[in-house]
Order: sequence, then C-alpha cells, then structure tokens
Amino acid sequence: MIELSLTDLLDITGGKATATAASDTVITSVTTDSREVVPGALFVAKPGEFSDGHAFIDRARAAGAVLALAERATYDEDRREHPAVIVDDAVEAMGKIAARIVAHLKEKNDAKVVGITGSAGKTTTKDLLAGILSQVAPTVSPIGSYNGEVGVPLTVFNATEETKYLVIEMGATGIGHLTYLTDMVHPQVGVVLCVGTAHAGEFGGVENIEKAKGELVEALDADGIAILNAEDPRVARMDSRSGGAVRFFGTGSSKPENAGVWATDVAVNKHGQPELTLEFPGGFSKRITSGLLGRHHVTNILAAANAALALDVAPELICAGLEGRAAGSRWRMERIERPDGVSIINDAYNANPESMRAALVTLAELGLGADGAPGRRTWAVLGEMLELGDDSIHQHDLLGRMAVRMNIKKLVVVGRGAKPAYNSAVLEGSWGDEAFYVEDVDEARALLQEQLQPGDIALFKSSNGAGLRFLGDEIAAFAKEGDNA
Repeated sequence: MIELSLTDLLDITGGKATATAASDTVITSVTTDSREVVPGALFVAKPGEFSDGHAFIDRARAAGAVLALAERATYDEDRREHPAVIVDDAVEAMGKIAARIVAHLKEKNDAKVVGITGSAGKTTTKDLLAGILSQVAPTVSPIGSYNGEVGVPLTVFNATEETKYLVIEMGATGIGHLTYLTDMVHPQVGVVLCVGTAHAGEFGGVENIEKAKGELVEALDADGIAILNAEDPRVARMDSRSGGAVRFFGTGSSKPENAGVWATDVAVNKHGQPELTLEFPGGFSKRITSGLLGRHHVTNILAAANAALALDVAPELICAGLEGRAAGSRWRMERIERPDGVSIINDAYNANPESMRAALVTLAELGLGADGAPGRRTWAVLGEMLELGDDSIHQHDLLGRMAVRMNIKKLVVVGRGAKPAYNSAVLEGSWGDEAFYVEDVDEARALLQEQLQPGDIALFKSSNGAGLRFLGDEIAAFAKEGDNA
C-alpha cells in the first residue's frame, strides 16, 4: 500500500482524530476484517448487516492495527479511548482515501484504470486482463470478487508507488451504484460484458439493470474508450451513452465499423476449452487455446483482449497473456479430477439464468466424448439462483427443462428455492433415478457420495448464498480421502 500519515487521513476524510491518536502515526495497510490485520494497519470499523466492526477494534489493536477508522469513539477494557479517526460514514471515508490514492498514481505514474462490469463474467475478465497487463507493468486487480463500495477501495489499497494499471471489477445492485464507483476511480477504459437477469429483483427489472450498467460508459471522458459486447443488444446500444470512443467485440463474419479485437473460427476442444482466432485491427491475427472451461468464456477473452489493446499493449503480448490462461479465482468453472476418474466442475460462486445455461451447455458438451471416446455420464447439481424477484419460479422452471432437453443424465436440485427446476424436469420427462430433489446440502452430499461413479462429470452451480461451492469441494476431496485410507 502507499503509506499515509494521520495528517493525510484527516485531510482526505475530514474526520477528527481522537486524543490518543499519535501525530506521527503512519498506516501501511487497510482492512475491514480484524482477522487480516497486520502491524501498521488501519482497521475500518465498518457497521455490517450481522456485526459491527467497532466491537472488533480491541482484536485489531492486539494484531497490530495502529489506528481505527470509526464512526464513534470506542474504549478498551481500561476505559482508554482507542486511537482513531472519527468520521460520519466509514465506508464513504474508505472511498475518499481510495480516490486520493488513484489520483496520486495517475499524476505520478500516468496510471490507467480499467472498469469492468456486467451481469456475468466480471471476475474472469479481470483475471485475464490482469494477467496480460502484468507482463507489461505492475498491475493491481481485485482479490476474488471485490467489486462494491467496500471491495473497490480495498483493491485500490493494494496499489504501491510503482502501480501502473488498476483493473477494477464493478458490481451494482441498483441505479447509481456504478456512478459512485466511477466517481471514485475515474476509469479511462470501461468494459461492459452483458446485461442479464442477475439481481433483477433488486433492480426492479432488466431495463434498470441496463441503465445501471451503462453508468460505467457514461463516466468515460473524451479520451476514454468503451469496450462493448456487440452480441448483447442491451450492451451494444450503450454506444450512444459513451463519453469517449467505442470499440465493439464479438464473433463471426459481420463486424461493425468500429470493431476492436474480433474472434473467428470459434471451437471447443475435447477438454471443453475454447479455441479461437483473435483478429486485431491492422491485420494481425493469431489462434489461441484458452485454459478456461466453456464456450461462453469467449466473451471474457475478447473483452480482456480489447481492454489491453485500448491500453496500447502489443497484440503479440495480448495473445501470449491469453494462451492457456485458466481462471485466476476459485469456483469459476473450476475443474478438479478425482483419482477415481470423477470430474468435478465447481462453478458455484455466482449464478443467474445466463450463466446457468452456459454451464449446462459446457457440461453437455463434455459428456459427449471426443475423438471416438465414449460419452460420460453427466450430473448437474443445481442450487437456487438468488435475487431474481418475481421471475424466480419461471427461471428455475426453464432451467429444469433445459437440463432435460440437453440430455443431462442426472439432475440433483438442492433446496426449496430451486425446486421448480426439479418439478419442470419431471414434467419434461425426467423421472425415476434421473432427477432428484433434496432439501439441503447434507442430503445432496449423501446422494452424491453413494452414486457418483468413475467416469462421471458433476457440475455444481448455484448462487453464492446456496453454498454449493463448498459441497463441490467436499465431493472433489471425497475419493482422495478414501484412497488414502
């Protein structure tokens, strides 16, 4: 992190120091989690939905925190006031500190900021782009899916004096959220991947999702570049909202005039990995094989390539950075091969109707076999897609029907919120030992431990809150434990 003094913090936040805050205090890291505190840290006592960070200041101090960013004065067991900067809103103060750091890096290093948003694919795209840019200069990108009003500042705090590129994942659950983030970091490049139905319930409809995602494009100034998915109509029409230039990405033979990096001859190999030819403006082209799993990742590959090109990275370096690169974050089409020949695909960090369909397509393709190899038995272990609002029953119903129509051999639906997927699968003709409904993860675990056989492929897919990513980890480790017994 770029070191900040107490004086800096007071100037940036407009806060007030407690009498116990030493004037020569310097912070060297920032965290909102007392378990992650290291010596020299600023601990942000953020009020949360289930706990209040102010209750953990003593723990943070014991771990080496030199200062708290708090919304009220707090005291240790001896009634001594904790050293702190007191502000009205700790999260807002985090954003102000992050904004100052970004401005400093832009002035010092001509640092560039890329904002990435979309209903699906943000984390994979930022991992790909960070991999490309890291070949060129020091690059900072989020850990996991840090993408909101807390996650974006925490990402920025990882920057050092040498940082040249900041790759910022931007999530939103309402109109105005992206504007708050763009006002904080002022991206020069804005990437919009897709407008889906994730969080439709929170947004109040897909039209509002489109409006919200377009805030990233509107934030670009005349020198900025918007990277837009030509194959998503809601994204493509954001070109009229861009304050800067626009480059489209997509596949196939029909390109718009302002196309950037384009993909042709898209295929999926026997391992489920996309193979495609990247065609760059100016005539350079190269065929690459991705280390990602699933045809749907072509969108993310193209988005990352175009963002890198917008930052003047050479096409040869872009291709080198993408060749063979797998997911950099956990539970995103993560494939684990058990010693007994069972393949686990754990994609249960997030879920919405679009990403569910993409994952099922990949599972079906992997089950077909290739180069004369016999097909494999496919399992779709599906949990609830959250935050769909009034559309939830309908979307889960469609999901069950799709699983049957794609000839997924075994369907396991976990939890009452997802049960319409089981009901529709039965109505579609999947019954007996083809479709199962279980109330919870414990029942699913018992079923899978009993019935998975060598050669099977099992996909785990749900929203984060459904917890199937942990079930996927357990099932992936199950055979290993047995082998070592």
